[in-house]
Amino acid sequence: MSATIQPFFDPATSTYSYVVADSGTGRCAIIDPVLDYDAAAGRIGYANARSIRDYVREQGLTLEWLLETHLHADHLSASAWLKGELGGRMAIGCNTTQVQRTFAGLLNLGVEFPCDGSQFDHLFSDGERFFIGELEAEALHTPGHTPACMTYRIGDAAFVGDTLFMPDYGTARCDFPGGDARQLYRSIQRLFALPADTRLFMCHDYLSAHREEHEHQTTVARQRQNNVHVHDGVDEESFVSMRQQRDATLHAPALIWPSIQVNMRGGALPEAEANGVRYLRIPLDRM
Repeated sequence: MSATIQPFFDPATSTYSYVVADSGTGRCAIIDPVLDYDAAAGRIGYANARSIRDYVREQGLTLEWLLETHLHADHLSASAWLKGELGGRMAIGCNTTQVQRTFAGLLNLGVEFPCDGSQFDHLFSDGERFFIGELEAEALHTPGHTPACMTYRIGDAAFVGDTLFMPDYGTARCDFPGGDARQLYRSIQRLFALPADTRLFMCHDYLSAHREEHEHQTTVARQRQNNVHVHDGVDEESFVSMRQQRDATLHAPALIWPSIQVNMRGGALPEAEANGVRYLRIPLDRM
C-alpha cells in the first residue's frame, strides 16, 4: 500500500521531517520532527513543530506514532512537544539505550538519568512490524552512523535517517561514539536489497556542488547506480577506507551537545533547577 507523504524542511539544520498518512483511515506518523533552537541566545522555538501540528489538524489526521530514526546530533527533536499537542506514541530503536549510556557518561548526568529508553513509549527491535492505520510498517536496524539507527519501511517507502544522503552527496559520517563504517556499509547493502523502485526518503540534504535545489526523495535503484560513495561495485574495504579518511577531516556538529542531551530524553527539555531556569550542559574537551 502507498502512503501519503508530506515533507517539511528546516533550512537551519537542512533536516527533512515527514508526516506519513494512511488516507483510508486518517491515521498518521510523524518522522524526525525538528525543534527550533537559537544556540547563540539559548532559546527554544516551535515554528517547525507548529507547521507540522497545523498540517495534521488541517488534514483531519489522527497521530499514532512519533518515530525517531536515531538520536540526532544536529537538531533537537520536537517529538515530546508534538505528543503534548497531538497525542501518539514516541518510538525509536532499542539500541538507543547504548547511546544513552555513552552520552550520560560524557555529560556526567549521574545515576538519576535512566539509560533504559523509558523516555520513549516504545523501543523497536529489528524487523518488528507495526501499523499506521492500515499501512504495514517495519522497523529495520541500520547501524553505522550510530549504533541505534533505524530505517522505517512504510508501504513502498523507506525513511532512512542519516544512513544515506542523496546520491550526489553520499553517506553519513561514522565517527560518533559507537559509529562504525563497516556496519554502515552492511546496513546500506540491506537497504539496497529492497525492491529497486522502493522510495527512499532522506533525513537531510546538504546539497552537493552540482545541485542548487534541495531534494528529499530518491529510489533504491538510483542509489545503487549513482551514490558517489557506495554505488554497486564498491566493496566493503574500499568504502570503509574512504569513510574513515573522510571522517578524520570533519568537525563535530555545531549542535551535538544540545541535541543529544535533549534527544536522549525523547525531546523533553532538562528539568528546571531551583531558580526555575533550565540548563544544557556543554562538557569541555570531550569530543
